[in-house]
Amino acid sequence: MDKSKKSEKILVVDDSADTLEIIQRNLKTKNYQVYTAKGVEEALNLLSKISIDLVITDIKMPKISGFDLIKHVRDNFNDIEIIVITGYPSINDAIKAVKDGAEEYLPKPFTDQELLTIVEKTLEKMHMRKLMKNELHKINEAPFGIVGNSHLMQQIFKAIEKSASTNATILIQGESGTGKELVARAIHYSSLRASAPFIPVNCGSIPENLLERELFGHVKGAFTGAIESRAGFFQTADGGTIFLDEISETSTSMQVKLLRVLQDKEICMIGSGKPQKVDVRILIATNKDLYKLVNTGLFREDLYYRINIINIHIPPLRDRENDILLLIRYFCSKFAKELKKKELKFSDNALQVLKNYSWPGNVRELENIIYSLMVMNENEIIDISNLPSLMKFSAVKGAKLNRTLCEVEEEHIRNILENVHNNKTKAATILGIDRKTLREKLKNYRSDSNN
Repeated sequence: MDKSKKSEKILVVDDSADTLEIIQRNLKTKNYQVYTAKGVEEALNLLSKISIDLVITDIKMPKISGFDLIKHVRDNFNDIEIIVITGYPSINDAIKAVKDGAEEYLPKPFTDQELLTIVEKTLEKMHMRKLMKNELHKINEAPFGIVGNSHLMQQIFKAIEKSASTNATILIQGESGTGKELVARAIHYSSLRASAPFIPVNCGSIPENLLERELFGHVKGAFTGAIESRAGFFQTADGGTIFLDEISETSTSMQVKLLRVLQDKEICMIGSGKPQKVDVRILIATNKDLYKLVNTGLFREDLYYRINIINIHIPPLRDRENDILLLIRYFCSKFAKELKKKELKFSDNALQVLKNYSWPGNVRELENIIYSLMVMNENEIIDISNLPSLMKFSAVKGAKLNRTLCEVEEEHIRNILENVHNNKTKAATILGIDRKTLREKLKNYRSDSNN
């Protein structure tokens, strides 16, 4: 069995045997599973027997036209995508094909690359729709209440399971908004300490002169206003877990005190010279590179090696493949219930922008944007115009930086042609070149693709 074979099944319908042979050959070079039909009747027979993902069809064919095939597919197969190809292109035909349900319209003659590009684009939209529609069960079955199905998140889930069985100190690293506290809670509630307290402490939000008091507590009379003794977070977490977030924000003097707790498993309340034993699992998080801070003298080296026993690094959202679409569906469902509103629906273009956005604020930013869209928009379908302006003009994620200048130029020219519906005069004007130059460039691209 060919492990590289793609799962997508493509049906090509055209009354020209040469066209069928060329398209089939080109698609097979990318390992798609390709079926061919010389007319609509043969295509309908194949559709009744095989689960097809994409139909590529000509319009003008003997007996039954491609328009009839499009209508049949739309009436009976909601999940099949359609690309129309034709040697007799016209604006009216293009409009009718799209209205009838075609996803894309490609006039003949077209290059191999033009065909492959439009096929990949259409199938990507198909996968996005399926993710948004069919994978809610993956949300409901989310391990530890953390939504994610990517390979990187599967590794995080395994790390949580393994580390939950120990009492070792764990360092959780990741950018802001990636869900470090969620991972810490998952470790605690998967451990034997689950019935004991989980105490989160944001070290960066507590003033330095108060942090020691909050962590270790104080005895009566320890300072002005200390009218009674008060336990700190470590005593409150006894038997359970304390989660120290933003550990990099603590002073070096506080780092010395924390090192003593880790080494001796005891704390000393302010105003008391008597140490107290505590049975606490310590989880630590940071969004900074502690090793770099050690090298610059901003973080104690001995504390760094003491807390870096087990290290869990949470990936940024931009690296989590299709988790972005899964999270969009999750937050749409969550906020629809909270706000008693219908779930948001997104256009294909809007989903593409959301998927390609770099998400500097990670999952927290995505959550906030979906909430804002749910509250502020009354549109039935969210399109690009409804998204924050920063997203509309953001660079496409994953842009290839190993391409030649010629490859980048070709992609840009083809994108311009697509946006002006292959009007070469308009495209040349936008590109700042004349039609003759544009024709020469396109001719060169075709000859390169055939070599």
